[in-house]
Amino acid sequence: MINLLRKHEQEGKRIRVAVIGLGIMGIGVARQICQAAGMSVAMVADFNPEVLERNKAVIDELRKDYNGLVVSTDAMTALDETEYDVLVECSTAISDALKYCLKAIDNKAHLVLMNAEVDVAFGRLLKHEADKAGVVYTSDAGDQHGVITQVWNEMQLWGMEMVQAGNIKGFLDRYATPTSIAGEAAKRNLNPVPCCAYTDGTKLNIEMALLANAYGWRPHVRGMEGPKVVHVDDLLDGVFDYDAYEGEGKVDYILGGKPGAGVYCIGKMTDKLADFQKPYLSYYKLGDGPYYVLYRPYHLCHMETPLTVARAALLNEPLLQPWKGYVADVYAFAKRDINSGEVIEHGIGGEHFYGMIESADIAQKEGLVPMWMIEPDTEGNKAIVTGSVSKDGGLTMDKVEFPDSYMHQMAAKQTELCG
Repeated sequence: MINLLRKHEQEGKRIRVAVIGLGIMGIGVARQICQAAGMSVAMVADFNPEVLERNKAVIDELRKDYNGLVVSTDAMTALDETEYDVLVECSTAISDALKYCLKAIDNKAHLVLMNAEVDVAFGRLLKHEADKAGVVYTSDAGDQHGVITQVWNEMQLWGMEMVQAGNIKGFLDRYATPTSIAGEAAKRNLNPVPCCAYTDGTKLNIEMALLANAYGWRPHVRGMEGPKVVHVDDLLDGVFDYDAYEGEGKVDYILGGKPGAGVYCIGKMTDKLADFQKPYLSYYKLGDGPYYVLYRPYHLCHMETPLTVARAALLNEPLLQPWKGYVADVYAFAKRDINSGEVIEHGIGGEHFYGMIESADIAQKEGLVPMWMIEPDTEGNKAIVTGSVSKDGGLTMDKVEFPDSYMHQMAAKQTELCG
């Protein structure tokens, strides 16, 4: 890919990139793209002028690289007034982000999502619209689901079957709130609401749901098993019962194990190759099978985004999208006893609910509510709990009142178009 980008640059061409959402990841993406061969940032936008001011030094660097840089607090207008080839959406919004994504597709630009929230909520609709427009919509390479996809692509070339795709998570507290983790969020220069979504496991579950919808890898149990381990290599020592999967790939995670970050995959050689490859894999220090641990001890988030941008713009290929349709989603479970009448101020990363992945067919039979459906929008529309929910109980459709918002209207359209 780097050779393609260098050739692109030598020919006097640049992939022009728009970046929306200049939080810690978004500004990192913009700066990374600025230094990459064959691409430049043509637009940056964030609704908060204080965020633009805080990132003035980086924005000045972007201007040096691209003389016509557009800087705006009005992303929708900027998307129509800027010439760009790819939009990278880096906010944690859902309703507004969906508007930006559809606008970019309408403008015949490719779409890369570092925003996993809008990805899991509206991935099917975005794929439908992107396919119709002849552009690429894809998840980003730098988040865990993107990194797992890169490992999986190699495994397929080697002749392996997926047994389990997993996330290496250092810490989890399902009952964390934005208030309880405010101090930790401040240390990391993070907004406490998305930081809470990392801490309570909702973001982890979202990432694995994106893989489920791409490849059909369901969770073995609701919310996944998530055992504590000392090291990722322990996954060959009976931590999971892979035989119980009956040949189906699963998504899961481990907690607290070294190397402490990154992703892993458990693979199994196809029957056709198993005996032939066994001595090779033993020699390569992967063990004697039948299961093999493959892991990458890091994911570099913003630093890996240019790979996805280049893949979309130069090869017209997505890295990851919901090819299998609506296999799984992430559903709302109570962090404490919730009373009827409570207004949900924040859905994902809020004080009321944490999210757990479940197969969509099972969840729909129980009437469970996806986490993204209780997310407020920028117009102040919020969901209201209409029946009490006990701690760790699932929020069901009969116990919530949704606003008549753009997000819910588009959710109905997605169901109509995509099932």
